[in-house]
Formats: sequence, structure tokens, C-alpha cells
Amino acid sequence: MHNATLTRSNPPSRNESEVGALKCKDAVGTVTQRCLKHSENSLGAKSAQLGNGLPAVCRLGLATRGNSHLQPDDVEYAIERGINYLNWCRHSDGLSRAVAGMGGARRRVVLAAQFEARSAQDAEREFPSMLEELGTDYIDVLTFYYVESENEWREIVAPGGAWEYLAEEKRRGRLKLIGLTSHQRRLAAQWAKSDKLDLLMIRYNAAHRGAERELFPVAHDKQIPVVTFTGLRWKALLHGTPEDPPGFVTPSPLDCYRFCLAHPVVSVTLMAPGNRVELEENLRLLDDWRTMEDAERERLLAHGERVRKHAGVFW
Repeated sequence: MHNATLTRSNPPSRNESEVGALKCKDAVGTVTQRCLKHSENSLGAKSAQLGNGLPAVCRLGLATRGNSHLQPDDVEYAIERGINYLNWCRHSDGLSRAVAGMGGARRRVVLAAQFEARSAQDAEREFPSMLEELGTDYIDVLTFYYVESENEWREIVAPGGAWEYLAEEKRRGRLKLIGLTSHQRRLAAQWAKSDKLDLLMIRYNAAHRGAERELFPVAHDKQIPVVTFTGLRWKALLHGTPEDPPGFVTPSPLDCYRFCLAHPVVSVTLMAPGNRVELEENLRLLDDWRTMEDAERERLLAHGERVRKHAGVFW
């Protein structure tokens, strides 16, 4: 990406076993919505290809947040278990310290991070500081952090905007993919059509399914990998509601992540455990990688509707 009109090169390739929908390709390589719907409940492969020469990633990724208590050895443990998509929140934490100490093993993980700059001037300060803190000479994925308005997007992609700077870093090889994080699904779908984005990071869970209608079809058509976050709806999905039927058993984190991963457009679903206990619980999914039964899925969807109704305002 050398300039504002350059289209995406090296579109992300996908493992044919990753999603059942890709087996439904027609003669021109598109996938019908009927095929997508048919394969929504297939968990598919454990790994995905994101493109631009990156190593295949485990579709269950690890993210940290400002209040995470994960230590470097926790992150290393997750990597030993097979997790290799790491999403850094930009706070100095166990994940950043683990990456800084990786040495040659750094090449085996895909490191993603949130990027706050909107102007090229700010990006020129932020990007080198991230490389320094992480002890690396490149970052695999940067997502413009919480772009929530058209004005923000225009600032980013305008001449002198942050996209221009990152496109040059991508050309130099110090960045592999340029992405965007947003809660605004319809806007993100429009921006995905600009050919300036290599990846989308979007909220998706059993209580918030709007991306299925408003964003996933566009991401699929453009072959842009989708990384989802907030799979537990800030743990609200793990708790009951006043309208739960008698005998209802609340879902586990594995149920919630399994739901997200079952959608054929989702490349990676992020977990964000607060500590080692939660991390170990989440990693059990790797040993029980299976499709949800139809009855399980229906119960979770019904619970998601109740959570959306009762769990309070959620941006």
C-alpha cells in the first residue's frame, strides 16, 4: 500500500478445512449466503490463515486488557498449549513482557496491537515506541483502536493521516496487516470496502449478533479476516437472568467461545482471561474442539436474548 488509492494485495488465504462454506464455492469463487447459513454451526479447523505470509494461527486467541493479571509465564504457558495469536492492549503487562523476552520464538506468534494514532504525525511517535516496548523490529497486525465515527475514519485515511504512515511501514516490512477495531458494524462494513483494511476486529457474541447481518457478508466478499472480541459479553453470558426457565444451566466460557468460532467468517475469537485460573479454563476448549449440538446452540441463543434484555446498557 503505497498511496491512498492502492488496493489490497495478497488477500488472506484460508485453510479449506477451516470453514464448511468454503467448500461451497461456485465457479467464480464467491460463496452464497445459503452456504454461509448452512455452515454456521460447524466449528471447523483449529487454525486459520490471515495472509501476507503470516504463520497459521490458532483460532482461539489471547488478549489482555488494562486490568488483566496475567504474568509472562501465563502467556508462555498459553503459547505452549498452542495459542499463537496475541492481542496486546497497549498497557505494559504480562503479554508485552512475554513478547519482549521471546527472542527467536517471536517468529512463531502473530502479534496484534491496538493503535490509537489518527494522524501520521502521531503514528510516527506511537509505532516506534511500541516496537521498543515489545522488543521487536516488526508488528504483525495493528488495528486502529475504536474507530466509531465517519469523521475519525476520514481523518485516518486523509493525506497526512495515520493510514498513510502505516501503509509505508507495511511496505518496509515492519508491519504485516492494517486493521480496524470498532463497535459500529455498518460503518466498519463500509470502510472494509475501501480496500485499505486487511483485518477487522469486531464485537460478537450470543447476545450481540448484528455482525452476522451487517458486517460478516461484506468481510466474506472482500476476504478480510475477522477477529471477534467480548465473547462473554463482559461475563454477563455466564450468569442467569430473571427470565431463565426452570432448571436452566448457565453456559460456560467454552460454550460462548464455541458459539463465536462456529461462524464461518470468524477467523479468530479472542479470550481475555483475568488470571491463570481463567486462562486454564478457557484453554480446555483446545482439548474439546467440537461443534455445538443444535439444542445447545438454541439454548445459548435464547439466553443471549435474555441477557441482552436484562444485563444493562452495553455500548
